[in-house]
Amino acid sequence: MDLRTLTLFCDVAELGSFAEAARKQRRDPSQVSRIIAGLEQQLALRLFTRSTRRLSLTEAGERYLLRVRPILDELSAAEEEARQLTQVPSGRLRLTASTAFGQVWLLPRLGEFYRRYPDINLDIVLSDENLDLIAADIDLAIRLAPSLQSHLVGRQLLQTRYRVVASPHYLAHNARLHKPEDITQHNCVVLNLANYRSRWLFKQLGQTPLEIKIQSRMLVSNALALRECLLQGIGPGLVAEWVIAEELANGELQDIFPDWQISATDFNTGAWLLYPSRQYLPQKTRVMIEYLLNQQ
Repeated sequence: MDLRTLTLFCDVAELGSFAEAARKQRRDPSQVSRIIAGLEQQLALRLFTRSTRRLSLTEAGERYLLRVRPILDELSAAEEEARQLTQVPSGRLRLTASTAFGQVWLLPRLGEFYRRYPDINLDIVLSDENLDLIAADIDLAIRLAPSLQSHLVGRQLLQTRYRVVASPHYLAHNARLHKPEDITQHNCVVLNLANYRSRWLFKQLGQTPLEIKIQSRMLVSNALALRECLLQGIGPGLVAEWVIAEELANGELQDIFPDWQISATDFNTGAWLLYPSRQYLPQKTRVMIEYLLNQQ
């Protein structure tokens, strides 16, 4: 029995699939199946229950995983600590973010990191799916959410502030917007998400939030499409400040209610740096986290 076999066992157990574990380790699925069968024979235990639809741990397999996983984590941590004493950060770093956040905020900030750490190979995955970090072999994820997900560890990258904005052309040729209630007289451009389509929340310091119903003739699927519609003067829209910071600065878009806190869901949402809950952080991941936290 060697460490590679134990690592493969843990991958199969955590991913629930020979095929997924084979993909992660770049092996043939039949080879993975043979190695696990050999491990079961060596232990004289059945570790997995196999069926045509699913693969699950037996009771013995669950107990074995609880013992083996911490040992592998400790060995990986010891290896990483020793390596950090003599080596510069290196290896492939797989980082995921939403399409909009990646294109608008993340990618423009990665040039300096790329030059500073020439031994790190970046694999950037921009997706609007919340990828499973373990199944997708992700080292670091940036997620937009009100709070930290309980099964992951990480740090807040930035706090998200939402603004209701419109183009100068739209504001000049439509009914004026003096107070939040006036938004009901306009057709807004809206993200096609359940909590964004029907009402927005407005709050001022020390006051009870206002819930304002909205109407719309234009639904869009992501923040980049929303920004483009706003620039085209189609209507006002609720959008994260990081999406439109440049357009607000150059006057292409105008903040309609600058004195209000505005949200569709939660006033305390943010962008989070998340990584699988392990007992150590590879140096390549650590330096990326530190770098991004300094990019405010």
